Amino acid sequence: MNEKNELLNKLHRLEQEHRDLDEVLIQLQEKQTVNFSQIQRIKKRKLILKDKITYLRNKTEPDIIA
Repeated sequence: MNEKNELLNKLHRLEQEHRDLDEVLIQLQEKQTVNFSQIQRIKKRKLILKDKITYLRNKTEPDIIA
C-alpha cells in the first residue's frame, strides 16, 4: 500500500506541474514579445509529463475490461 501512496503522490505532483506549465504558456502567449524556443521547450516538457502521468495512472488504477 505504501508503494501505491508514493505513486499517487508522484502522480499528483506531475499533474500540478503540468497545470503550472499551462499557466506559464498562457502568460507567455499573452505577451507581445514571445520567445518561441522557450514555448517549444515548455510544450515538450508538458508532453513528457503527460506520458509520465498516463504511465502512473495505468499503474495505480485497475485495468477493468468491460
